[in-house]
This record gives sequence, structure tokens and C-alpha cells, in this order.
Amino acid sequence: VVTRDGVEESLKANWQYVRDKEQLLEDLRSQIEETEQRLSVKQSERDYWLEYKNVGSKIDANKIMNLEKDIKEVKDHLHRTIEYYRNALKAVKEENDRLVERHMKISKEQALENALRYLDKNICREIQENEWLKEEVKMYQKEVSDLKASIQLLEAENISLVTKLIDGRLQNPRV
Repeated sequence: VVTRDGVEESLKANWQYVRDKEQLLEDLRSQIEETEQRLSVKQSERDYWLEYKNVGSKIDANKIMNLEKDIKEVKDHLHRTIEYYRNALKAVKEENDRLVERHMKISKEQALENALRYLDKNICREIQENEWLKEEVKMYQKEVSDLKASIQLLEAENISLVTKLIDGRLQNPRV
């Protein structure tokens, strides 16, 4: 037996789950921002070293190349991380939607069952009688349509018999 408190606790648990997932998403966003800040720092270092290189320093050319590689790696890592978190967010949203939909379906079914359980006997009997009457109406409607079809056939047969009788009298007026 599922009570209202049980359903409310289940809903609270689902909402807490959604809040936890949203907190996770916020943490992921902050990590992305942190990575972007690191990228910005690396970019400024790269700019500094490019300026230094243009002045004529050949000694630090390897350092500049290494920093450029680092920047490229950080960018690649950022893109992979963004793609990963984007996919993770999509998966979490789909899972949340699926869980909420499943929970709503279960809640609806339980609400219907609870409502039926708490109906008094007279209303239950009325519902059963209503269903029975619906079935009876369907049977009578079928009988009515069958009778209408029979009537049409009989009328057509009567018309053909009357036509034959009139034709027979016209051909043999003595009868």
C-alpha cells in the first residue's frame, strides 16, 4: 500500500537527485571555467614569448615551442573536456527525464489504485453497473443494426413479391 507520504518521500528523493545532478553540473562548469582561465594564462605566456622571440632570442625558441605545444594540448584537453561534459550533461538530462516520467507513471497508477480502494461500495457498484450497461447498449445496438438489415431485406422481398403479383395480374387479369 502506497501512502501519500510515501509518494511525497519518493518525489522528494527524486528532487534531491535532480538537485545533486545540478550541483554536479555546476561543479563541471566551474572546472571548465578554471580550465579556460588556465588557457588564458598560457595564451598570455605564449604572447610574451613570441614577442621575446621576435626581438631576436634564439635561445628560448625551444621554450616557446614547448609552450605552444602546451597551449595546444590544453586547448585539445579543453575541447575534449567540454565534449565529455556536454555528453555527460545530455545523458544526465535524459536519465532525469526518464526517471521523472517513470515516477509520474507509477504515481498515476498508484493514485488510480488508491482512489478505487477508497471508493465506497455504492459507487463501486454504480461503476460496475455502468460498465455492464455499456456492454448491454453495445449488444442492443448490434441487434438494432441486425434488425434494420433484416427489415431492409424483407422490404426488398415484399417489393419484389408485390411487383410480381402486379405483373401477374396485368398479364392475367382474371386471377
